Amino acid sequence: MDLPAVVINFKAYAQAMGARAVEIARAAEKVHEETGVSVIVAPNAADLVKVREAVDIPVFAQHVDAYQPGAHTGSVLLEMLAEWGIDGTIINHSERQVNFSWVEYTVHRARQLDLEVIACAADEMIARAVSDLQPNAVAVEPPELIGTDVSISKAKPEIIRKAVDLVRAPVLVGAGVKTTEDVKKAVELGAQGVLVASGVTKAKDPYKAILGLAEGIIQAMP
Repeated sequence: MDLPAVVINFKAYAQAMGARAVEIARAAEKVHEETGVSVIVAPNAADLVKVREAVDIPVFAQHVDAYQPGAHTGSVLLEMLAEWGIDGTIINHSERQVNFSWVEYTVHRARQLDLEVIACAADEMIARAVSDLQPNAVAVEPPELIGTDVSISKAKPEIIRKAVDLVRAPVLVGAGVKTTEDVKKAVELGAQGVLVASGVTKAKDPYKAILGLAEGIIQAMP
């Protein structure tokens, strides 16, 4: 995982399904090619393979189930991701929380399969505990700010500072992050990138939205 990075979670938004998922992924790839900033896309499970075929930037799943292959109807397994060349997965997002042992299994098995893991946490203390499992990155997102127009950078910068001090892994931050300034401030506070969703998927021009986020990283770099 190249850092700093903009990670885009498509969630299950209507604006980011099917052909639109591919369009957003291609816009993300264009921004990466133009700026050199790492951009990771996380489409929904049904669109993973199509997006993987369409772009060369990293593609992550939004969630994975902590099972070995077998009779687990409806599950998304790490082995499936590896089979189709998916680069990694997000785990423990506030909208899909799992228990600690689930995260532990995911990190351990992903390492065996050469996949990467971004583990989410609601605050800096959970982030510290999760980081002890050695995921590739920890994404800190206060749930009350997710989907709002108030970014963690502005509303709770102290969480970023504490997470950077406490967490034993690269720290990404999210929740309400939508603008160049949001990203710039987060990186200046020590974050290694951002995890975003609606700020891109619901934007009238996803390319312009992604470019603005990438510019925040560029402006914050020495």
